[in-house]
Amino acid sequence: MGENKYKLIDHLKFIIPSLLGIFLFMTPVPTDDGFTIPIAVLATWVQELLAGQLSAIMMIIIVFTAVMTMIAKFIGPNAFAKTPFFQSLFYTGWFWTITRVLAGIFAIMVFFRLGPEAVHGPDTGQMLLDDLLHVLFAVFLFAGLFLPLLMNFGLLELFGTLMTKIMRPLFKLPGRASIDSLASWIGDGTIGVLLSSKQYETGYYTKREAAVIGTTFSVVSITFSLVIISEVGLAHMFVPFYLTVLIAGFVAALIMPRIPPLSRKADTYINEAADGISEEIPEEHTRLSFGYEKALERGRKETSVYKFFKEGGQNILDMWMGVAPIVMAFGLVALIIAEFTPVFQWLGMPFVPLLELMQVPEAAAASETILIGFADMFLPAIFAASIEAEITRFIIATLSVTQLIYMSEVGGLLLGSKVPVSFKDLVVVFLLRTIITLPIITLIAHIIF
Repeated sequence: MGENKYKLIDHLKFIIPSLLGIFLFMTPVPTDDGFTIPIAVLATWVQELLAGQLSAIMMIIIVFTAVMTMIAKFIGPNAFAKTPFFQSLFYTGWFWTITRVLAGIFAIMVFFRLGPEAVHGPDTGQMLLDDLLHVLFAVFLFAGLFLPLLMNFGLLELFGTLMTKIMRPLFKLPGRASIDSLASWIGDGTIGVLLSSKQYETGYYTKREAAVIGTTFSVVSITFSLVIISEVGLAHMFVPFYLTVLIAGFVAALIMPRIPPLSRKADTYINEAADGISEEIPEEHTRLSFGYEKALERGRKETSVYKFFKEGGQNILDMWMGVAPIVMAFGLVALIIAEFTPVFQWLGMPFVPLLELMQVPEAAAASETILIGFADMFLPAIFAASIEAEITRFIIATLSVTQLIYMSEVGGLLLGSKVPVSFKDLVVVFLLRTIITLPIITLIAHIIF
């Protein structure tokens, strides 16, 4: 039934862009450094191409954002009213206005090496502006441009229908969330956050679903996990390490949506008009045929190449100007605290008896790394590199990947996106993930070593 109402062009409009999206975001391709996805290959190429200019480019983007936000704040709610996109991008609350201005000041200080070393040192400001922000610039450029391939041509509709049977009972989520987690797993956690945020803004996820997906399924990419395990000198153990990450992450994903703060989020949409997605299958359809028909319907709506590139371009600007300043401001403050104060040592003290109870060697040194990952996921690996016991390095590296929330990237991204999570939520989620995954990781580590 209904087979004849679709022309060949309708089928092609779903199949070709979706296959292209799957290729770019989810197909592992071999490189000199192991496997990665085409989007990451393109991002690396741009980073190499613009290596000398990227720090300046990112500084200009962050400073420009700060200036435009100040102008919008000065003019008031009607600023940029003729272009709703720029209005929503630049007209923000006082908290975010101050954050962007602070980010602009930080970016100038780091780029020109002004002020105290703590701000522009190699382990703080330079690490962000000359390294992490280079990666974000390039990933955002291509992920933002090609994201509509995954979102607008029916792939989410097809997968959503097929995966509901698994995602609903296990994780209390719609089936289409499976694409978000797959894209971030193979590609990058930032891509997962981005997809989730866009889906939420479009009215496909409720507040609770968006919060759960953003904090639980924006998993760390295989590529970055390899960097972490290499940093602690255990690259030869990548397979057991990644299996441990998956097991611990799966358990956390089962538990987190069922306990506060995530379970308390409202099951309402971003606006009253959004009605989400019906997951009922009509009687005359199988799950596959219905999913395919919904995919064709979605693909049919895309009629303009201009609209595709316009949306891609807006995604890019949204990320560059909405996210980069937050990563710069929050990331730098967190890194300064981690590098120059004993705050994380103090915070790690309660974990010493727990680690000793679980028979983790060098418990005191390990405890300092447990909460430092909240600042940046790479920090625990850097601090752990000097620990002698292999099992302890293994535990720290694995934990840093399963904690998931770190302010220099995913945390900053979530706060900068429309996903309804507060800073307090992120702290609680980070602690809960630590408490849930640490015993599982330690148990597996004792079996392996």
